[in-house]
Amino acid sequence: MRMRKKRHLEERMERCGSILIARGSPEKNLKHAAETFRALIDYRETFGNDFPVCLEVGCGNGKFVAELAKREREKNFLAVELCTNVILTAMERVRAENIPNVRFLNIPAEILPCYLPARSVETVYLNFSTPLPNRSEERQRLTSPRFLELYRDVLADGGTIVQKTDSEPFFDYSLEKFAECGFEVVEVTRDLHHSAWAKENIVTEYEQNFVSRGLPIFRAVARLK
Repeated sequence: MRMRKKRHLEERMERCGSILIARGSPEKNLKHAAETFRALIDYRETFGNDFPVCLEVGCGNGKFVAELAKREREKNFLAVELCTNVILTAMERVRAENIPNVRFLNIPAEILPCYLPARSVETVYLNFSTPLPNRSEERQRLTSPRFLELYRDVLADGGTIVQKTDSEPFFDYSLEKFAECGFEVVEVTRDLHHSAWAKENIVTEYEQNFVSRGLPIFRAVARLK
């Protein structure tokens, strides 16, 4: 079912303009845009400091990035979300809580190279990305080789990808692709809420729904070799 457009969407987006870096794509051909268009973020100008930068791809309603940014004040966070209806909720959350170290990009993940300088990101977070189980959809998975190549370009040396998912087939697929694409898988957890990571885990609404039904959450950390 298609999501209903939020009331006064444009006016509300405008009110969040100070924390929105980019919106939309410079052209319809995303591959061409990623290769040719550049509006690289000046992190010092954007955040007012030289703290490490982390990236969440698919931030949803923003609970994870907001909580993490409050916990880790000496890091800066970029949150990417394609759906304007959804990113608005995340931006309004951050704005209402006056969290200073989060900025947003309302763009397709394919064009992140247009905005992120090479080797500039410490950690990429992938929280409950859509598994897209059909073979024909593989290229759209956020841990497919084409996206992992993108993350490799923006991650600093030794940078990491932290993935959480409720889908075991997607998790196994991701582990395989991490290894194939030059990442070392350094942590694997197949039941996050009964692991050493449970206490520090930030539980999103989506995640809580699965946990309340007794379903396991899968988590992996992959480091760029």
